[in-house]
Amino acid sequence: MPKVGMEPIRRAALVEATIATIGETGSLDVTVSQIAKRAGMSSALAHHYFGGKDQIFLAAMRQILRDYSAEVRKELAKTTSHDQRAEAIIRANFADSCFDPSAVSAWMTFYGQAQTNAEALRLLTLYQRRLRSNLIQALRGRVAEPEIGAELLAALIDGLYIRVALTTPDENAEAKALAMLAQLTGDAR
Repeated sequence: MPKVGMEPIRRAALVEATIATIGETGSLDVTVSQIAKRAGMSSALAHHYFGGKDQIFLAAMRQILRDYSAEVRKELAKTTSHDQRAEAIIRANFADSCFDPSAVSAWMTFYGQAQTNAEALRLLTLYQRRLRSNLIQALRGRVAEPEIGAELLAALIDGLYIRVALTTPDENAEAKALAMLAQLTGDAR
């Protein structure tokens, strides 16, 4: 008989093991068996909860996106004026947690998966829309065309993130993004 209440605990353990295993290998070239072993359970149980590797990976990315969203909310909560919102979003995107090697590997894998997996593409599109929406709201009243400014900043954030994640982790991407924001908004900070 199954243990009552264990499903959420086991699912969370599999998600955590997926992120760690992808981080260790640097790709999605892992098996459900490897993930399950790391989580301390059988591959049959992992298949029971998720169905397969793609579904476990998507659950892991949903968790990473939830963690990212919490980071954004935490930074936005620190703001005292509307003008500080864009800076808060930039800080959240370059927080130390975003550069955890396992998270970086998962993000890079996620970008690749989105090219061939409809659900991964849907999640990526949701992330991009949310980032764009937050930036548009943050830039209203600061730039003439907040939609264009949001597109530029989103591309800058994603591009700098990828560059730093794949090269030198100590590069100050947040400062570069904030400087670009100052250029965009005409702020001489």
